[in-house]
Amino acid sequence: MSDNPTDRESHSDGVSSWFPTAYSILFGLIIIVAALTWIIPAGQYDRAMNEEVGREVAVPGTYQTVDPNPQGFVEVMLAPVAGFYDPDSYAANAIDVALFVLLLGGFLGVVNATKAIDTGIQTAMGRMKGREIWMIVRCGYSWDIPSVDYSFSLSAS
Repeated sequence: MSDNPTDRESHSDGVSSWFPTAYSILFGLIIIVAALTWIIPAGQYDRAMNEEVGREVAVPGTYQTVDPNPQGFVEVMLAPVAGFYDPDSYAANAIDVALFVLLLGGFLGVVNATKAIDTGIQTAMGRMKGREIWMIVRCGYSWDIPSVDYSFSLSAS
């Protein structure tokens, strides 16, 4: 086996395992949901403003069927873009969340590729040889005290 995580893993019986990527799964779900728009009847509830939650909510018992809007090939291909922003009104939908996830994924990819966390843990454990329990106590202690203020000021007093 190679060290590349994208390679298929060989098992002792000679069968290789494979799992689809996140993009394949998401695109498959888009296709399934688009196909369901041809099968499931379309409908909607009347909506009214709810002051408690500060937005419009569905009114119980007001469900009615509406004209269907089956999604075709073009809509399926444009679905990832439409998830970021609405091309008709140019309103941003979830582009800020998507960019955050992409940046976070890139950061974690670099950290995993450089093995920085693994090296740091190995170095710390090597230096604490025979006293590893203190590493566990220290990490647990730092997570259990939420009232400690770790902030500092760079201004000269």
